[in-house]
Amino acid sequence: MAFPRLAGVILHPTSLPGGHGVGDLGRSAREFADFLHKAGIGIWQVLPLGPTGAANSPYQTTSSYAGNPLLISLDNLVELELLEPQDLYNAPQNGKYADFDHARDFKEHALRKALDRFQDARGSAELAREFELFCKLYDGEWLDNFALFMAIKDFYKGTPWYEWKDLEARRHTPEGVEKYHKILSHEVRYHKFCQFLFFRQWMDLKRYLANKNITLMGDVPIYCAHDSADIWGEPEFFMLDEDGRAEFQAGVPPDYFSATGQLWGNPLYNWKTLADDGYRWWVRRVKATLAMVDMLRIDHFRGFQAYWAVDKGEETAIKGRWVEGPGQALFDVFKRELGDTLPILAEDLGVITPAVDRLRLDNGLPGMKVLHFAFSDGAEAYLPHTYESNTVCYVATHDNDTTLGWYNAEGPDYEHMDRGGLEAERDKARRYLGRDGSGMPWDLMRLAFGSVANTAMVLMQDILFLDNSCRMNRPGLGENQWRWRLLPDQLRDAPWGGVRELVYLFGREPDKPAKETIHDVRTQ
Repeated sequence: MAFPRLAGVILHPTSLPGGHGVGDLGRSAREFADFLHKAGIGIWQVLPLGPTGAANSPYQTTSSYAGNPLLISLDNLVELELLEPQDLYNAPQNGKYADFDHARDFKEHALRKALDRFQDARGSAELAREFELFCKLYDGEWLDNFALFMAIKDFYKGTPWYEWKDLEARRHTPEGVEKYHKILSHEVRYHKFCQFLFFRQWMDLKRYLANKNITLMGDVPIYCAHDSADIWGEPEFFMLDEDGRAEFQAGVPPDYFSATGQLWGNPLYNWKTLADDGYRWWVRRVKATLAMVDMLRIDHFRGFQAYWAVDKGEETAIKGRWVEGPGQALFDVFKRELGDTLPILAEDLGVITPAVDRLRLDNGLPGMKVLHFAFSDGAEAYLPHTYESNTVCYVATHDNDTTLGWYNAEGPDYEHMDRGGLEAERDKARRYLGRDGSGMPWDLMRLAFGSVANTAMVLMQDILFLDNSCRMNRPGLGENQWRWRLLPDQLRDAPWGGVRELVYLFGREPDKPAKETIHDVRTQ
């Protein structure tokens, strides 16, 4: 479907100010929504919302369905009388970077205390009924499998499921499921309770956004993390050996971000088994995400046409090969089950072939254009004068540097790059913009907002003129990523008036309620 002519901002909830060591779904999320509304922004784009592992990447979650307990607002639990104000004393400090480790420990202790009070009947009867209904609705779909997975994983001190000592648990046998449900019943209930709180807060926030005509764009990673409830619960849909190890690894060949490619390590899909099952696994996954957001971006869309397969044991993605994916057959099922007008953005960056373009165009999906890529040799397709209207133009994505960082090209990210080539890019940008570069990043924002692309997206960091110390992610690096956060005064002093001027100057105001502009598959 063609997206509406709107402007959007990319900010993951972990980057919000406030909270207890990491951003959450509480008051600061509503304050951010108020900023978007004042600025005339019609789309808030978030990254995947699932529980994250050791590296804190939202693209390596333990479930495609569950929410991240780190995002639960503890202040809201005080309002519900599940916590006392003193329970929040000595919380991790809030600063420029998320403190994931301390926040995880602190929040788990608080959430377990909240469950104890809830079970001691100190929670309201209405809340108890909500919880039981939540479990009834989702146990058979994903909740029970996820909660049991997390309980067993905790029992084994965080060990990946394919290394669990108990073969019955590792292989997800009916006997193993029954056994661990009995042994770990309290832990299973704890993880269900956390999901209940997350979804309760998330849906409250979603309603708040809808009342301000702000559409939510979510994100679906094409692959699942190996150590996830998805793969543990339904291993037949993945290319695994008899011990549960990945036979092949996902990734991409050398590209703009990495000279050795990106080796993600995720197991590849067994597309034949998925096809034999009518692709129901994928339909469930997309439906579940669209119940949480209004529109979604599918990460690494080109993997549906052909994917990069790397043998196990390889340490980089260089030695891989392209393998044909499901192609149109999968999207025929999507359209039959979800409707012809799919509210999906295809992330079509990287090595794109005519076959990938055909798959996107045949299904009416907008693609992505990134202005940071537009000024290098051979990148004319990223320049706005070449766009079709059914396009989403990004100044930069979460994987890019901030625009100030990109333009100044200073620091370790640029040490291996040719300085002459970098300066030639910047020179072309200045000539294309007709500016001297002193107005970055707003010059690129103006270019994006003024383009023919139906949707224009910008990083919150660029609205705030932030440098590359505020970059969200550096692809290929596993440590100290995803940590940047807004400071309270930055949000309070953000130049909403300047953003609003660009929005209205270029006809991107959200003049219709979000619920009318985005197709809701839940009604199908």
